[in-house]
Order: sequence, then structure tokens, then C-alpha cells
Amino acid sequence: MPRIYLDANSTTPALPEVVEAMFPFFTTEFGNPSSTHLHGQHARAALDHAREQVAALLRCRASEVVLTSGGTEAANLALFGTLPPTSGAAPHLITASTEHHAVLHAAEALAARLISPVELTILPVSHNGLVSPADLEAAIQPNTRLVSIMFANNETGVLQPIADLARIAHGHGALFHTDAVQAAGKVPLDLSPAGPLRDVDLLSISGHKMYAPQGTGALFVRRGLHLAPLLHGGPHERQRRAGTENLPGYVGLGRAADLAQRWLTEDHPNDGPTHLAVLRSNLEHQLLAQIPGGRINSRSATRIPNTTSLTLPGIDAEALLIALDLQGLSCSAGSACQSGATEPSHVLRAMHLTDADARATIRLSLSRFTTPTEIDRVLDLIPATVTRLRALAPRLAHA
Repeated sequence: MPRIYLDANSTTPALPEVVEAMFPFFTTEFGNPSSTHLHGQHARAALDHAREQVAALLRCRASEVVLTSGGTEAANLALFGTLPPTSGAAPHLITASTEHHAVLHAAEALAARLISPVELTILPVSHNGLVSPADLEAAIQPNTRLVSIMFANNETGVLQPIADLARIAHGHGALFHTDAVQAAGKVPLDLSPAGPLRDVDLLSISGHKMYAPQGTGALFVRRGLHLAPLLHGGPHERQRRAGTENLPGYVGLGRAADLAQRWLTEDHPNDGPTHLAVLRSNLEHQLLAQIPGGRINSRSATRIPNTTSLTLPGIDAEALLIALDLQGLSCSAGSACQSGATEPSHVLRAMHLTDADARATIRLSLSRFTTPTEIDRVLDLIPATVTRLRALAPRLAHA
């Protein structure tokens, strides 16, 4: 029986159209975009087109898109690029307790910097994982330089009120960055000067979360904002990111962005965002009906359409994942970047789950390829496996 993949928040397969677009740039169209000869001109035209496709997805100018190696580099560039060492007063950075470690660990590194460390405030979240606009308002200081709040959480799918939070930051003269790695390609993003995200100054995305190849990503940098580079070398990316561009990867990222824009805006009754949300809703409803004590984290919050975080008291998530994997179902206990970690999820703990409940939580993240037949199979596998593991637990405890 074919395997079922419900770990799309970890990574997605490149779409066939993406692979097709990339292929010539491994072989015949191999030029360096910085070269002036015909090969280089073809490469530069392809790179410019890919940048325009990413910009169309984000509804921004192509010149505002910095192509990177992924979401982690983009987030680090946003934080370190706007908070370089300074001889003046220490700048203040605000972020949230449920951020991805690409932001949290970068923020902690900035706070621990020997030269010109930043002041760091980490905001709490509600039991639903939401940042309170009032908490942000209260935390802002005269020296607050940057606020960085995640758009959509990778473990729970929770969507933050980004437009409101960015407006508050701007009202106090601070810059605003959002990690939109899990939002890009799943919900509309409009960074145009008149759009709902007009107060967002920096926004990071990752290719492999939206059916592009791994090792690609981008950072939106609003026009007029100076950014200190992380990498020093040639004048690539308007002197914001040195190094010869990953041409095949960025062509794939651009094609994936174009397909994502169409998926979000055109009518896709059998595999569009609404269809995905219906599949997710049916999955949650049936799992709760069949598993006593099960609960969905952040169920009452607005979420991206493909993600559910399911707490199953009385089981060990790692044991459940292994058992499901052996039966052909791939899912996860949370962020793939924390695989093998001994500590419970920092996201779930920040949402006030006990350590025991955090260790009993799995994440199911659907993809565009997920089918109703696969959901039916999952609804057979998970409840039966949970029942079996719960029955084994008392015997193992007394063995």
C-alpha cells in the first residue's frame, strides 16, 4: 500500500512543473547571471523572471526581493541586518515565545553579542498561541528598533494578527519583520503600499515549504530600508547577499511562487485552499470522535488550512510516530528542526501545555497531494494505534 505523507510543514515535494522549469538550468542554460556574454544574459533573464514571480506572490516590487538559501538565512538576515553593532544606545528587539528557532536563536545570539548586545523582550502567548496586541504595545520602548512575530506557526498553524501588530510597531517608529515560511503559498500575502501588510518591513519565506526545492528562500525588504549583509563578497542581490545565485533553485522557487499564486486565486474545487481546509476539518472531527480525551490545540484560533496539532493524553508521541511510520504514515511531533530533541516543544509549553501533554502531541500537516482516500486511511490508523498503545502503557509501567 502506498505511503501517506502528512508532514508538509516539514517539507514538500517539488511540483512536476517546478522540476521541469529547473531542468535546463542544470544542463544547457548553465550560465552565471553575473557574466556579460550570451550565456550569462540568458541566466540573468531567468533570474530576473524568477524574482518577479516571487514578487507577484508577495505583491511587492521585484527590487524588494532578496533571494536566499532558505527561511533561516532570510530570518537571520532580517534580524542581524537591521540590528548591526552600533556605538550608540543598545537597540531593543521584541519577539514571541512561539517563534521558530531561526528567529529565537538569532535573537538570543544578538542579546549575547559581546559588542553592542541588543535588549531582548520575548512576549508570552495565550493558550491558543496568540500574541496580544496590548502586550506588544506595553513592551515597546523608546529604543525599540525591531519587532519580529511569526505569521503562521509551524507546529499549530496559528495565524497571528500581523497587520495589527505591524501597525502598532510602526506607530512607535519600530521596524516589523514576520517569518512567513508557513504562510507563503497557503494564505494570501499582500505587501503592496496600500495592502493589509503595508506596515510590514521585512518578510521571510522558504521554498521547500511551498513545493520548490530545498535550499531556496527569499526575504522581502521594503524599499528604502538599509540592510547590513550577512555575507560579504560580490555585489549580488543589490549588495545585500553576496555569492553566485543558485540559478536552478531560484528558477524553481519562482515557478512554485507562480503556481502558488494561481492556487490561491483561481478556482480549484478539488485541490484548492477550501478543499484542503475541508479535509483538515473532517480529519479533526473524526479523530476527536474516535479518540477519547483527544483535543486539537488552537482549534478556536484562525489557522492555515492544512495544519492540526493533536494532543492524545496517555500516549508517548514518539512511540506513536514510530508505530504509524511502520504502518506507512509519515507525520511528526512538531518542528522537523527539533527532531531528536529531548525537551518538549517550546511552542506547546509557551501555550501552557504540561510537559506530559506536550510529549503526547503530534502534528498532521496536509499537502496539495493529500486525498480523501488517504484521510480515510489515516482515520483507521491513528485511532487504532492510539488504542493499542494506551492498552500497552499500564503493562509497560509495571513490567
